[in-house]
Amino acid sequence: MKKRPRPRSLQWVLVRRLILLQAAMLLVFLGLLTLVLFIAQPRLLVDNEEAAVIVGEALSRDGNGQLVLRETEDLKRFRQSFPNMWFVARDQNGQELHRGNVPAVYAGGGDGLLKNVDRAALTFAQNDLRPAATLANLDTPAGRVGVIASTLSSRAENDGVEVNIDLQIELARNPDGTTNWLRVGPILLILTVVMLMPIIIVMGFTTLVTTPAVVRRSLAGLVATAEEASAIDIDNRAVQLPTEGVPQEVAPLVQAFNRALARLGEGYEKRNRFLTDAAHELRTPIAIMRTRAELLREDPESRKLLQDIERLSHLAQQLLDSQVIDHSSGQRDVVDLVDLARNLAADFAPLALEAGYELSFEPAGGKVPVNIRQQQIERAVANLLRNAIEHGGGSGTITVFVDDEGGLEIHDEGPGIPQAERERVFEPFYRLRPRSTGAGLGLNLVREIARLHGGTVEILDGAWKGTHIRLQLPLAATAKPAVKSGRAARTS
Repeated sequence: MKKRPRPRSLQWVLVRRLILLQAAMLLVFLGLLTLVLFIAQPRLLVDNEEAAVIVGEALSRDGNGQLVLRETEDLKRFRQSFPNMWFVARDQNGQELHRGNVPAVYAGGGDGLLKNVDRAALTFAQNDLRPAATLANLDTPAGRVGVIASTLSSRAENDGVEVNIDLQIELARNPDGTTNWLRVGPILLILTVVMLMPIIIVMGFTTLVTTPAVVRRSLAGLVATAEEASAIDIDNRAVQLPTEGVPQEVAPLVQAFNRALARLGEGYEKRNRFLTDAAHELRTPIAIMRTRAELLREDPESRKLLQDIERLSHLAQQLLDSQVIDHSSGQRDVVDLVDLARNLAADFAPLALEAGYELSFEPAGGKVPVNIRQQQIERAVANLLRNAIEHGGGSGTITVFVDDEGGLEIHDEGPGIPQAERERVFEPFYRLRPRSTGAGLGLNLVREIARLHGGTVEILDGAWKGTHIRLQLPLAATAKPAVKSGRAARTS
């Protein structure tokens, strides 16, 4: 047999998918960043490097071949941002141009060894107030020019925290100067994994911890609605599930469920009205038929006709009873179950005797007060007695027994009910023997009446002959259960 798949936990599905989504987003972001850097080939410049570049772009020569500084728009804007900027520019011939408060250490333009360096950061010890600077040998409109530049003349001019970032990545290259990706690729992949794994682990752990709480909080309204749905009583079909606090995505499902409940209630109402009206309409012609049949000459055919009319009358009454039960919400009374059973046994004694039975009544030792709607319980016991008379085999004894715990049992000595049929006989319109005169509603009504009272009805097991049915009713709150009798202990 194929196993049905277990429902998946929403919160763990969200946890897994969020972790995978975050990891995928990091990888996509890293891939896009790599692609942009590969295509754009940007130059990331800090302030000193930018100062050297801007100065280099502003350098030119006059008619005599001397170095001059043009006031470009970039130079003006940079000076507004960094008013303490200074620089020293020297060409390959030793011609020099300087502006600003140049520190003495840079006044000579730097060591000649630096002429072969494209760009360099010049720094001093931590306790040295001389500022850091950048040396750049640039190809300018004036030719190859070495530029030393900085934004400060002294570290004392710094307004706060000074952060210098120096990042240099050297890639393995082929003899022709191109990047050797066979050597660089695996290393970059390992570096990427090493950098991303801590981020993925932290984000995954955070998601694992927070998502269940978020899901529980988000679905609190849905859980409350589900609890109310599980508590819906079939006899209260007008109930509607609340949509307050339900997530917006789930609200249409709750609303559809409410509409289904409303349609179901309307269908039940239409069915109940039809059955009630039909039962009422049947009672009048049945009464007329009974009156006319009683006027007929006494013979076997007229007696059979009267029995058939009585069956129709009983069926109409059962249909009415089922509708009364469906809308029952009246006041309960404390009734002595012994007196109720004794009166019903006396009423059915002539009918039982006519059908060939002896009817015996065995009461409890004292009163048995039960909290019931008396008319409904009388209908239920009457149906049990009719069922025993009809299916008891036409001979033997039918016993009505009441115990001290609110139990009423009816025993017959007929063929009994097979074990496999003991649940089905309580279904509406189900008949154990298709040719029987019953309509198949009696035991179903008994079960519904017992359920509405918080009681039960069951067919007892035992070595005895016939059918033993027990109707258990709730004792009244003031009742004090007496000691079980031997008969009650055996049948319970």
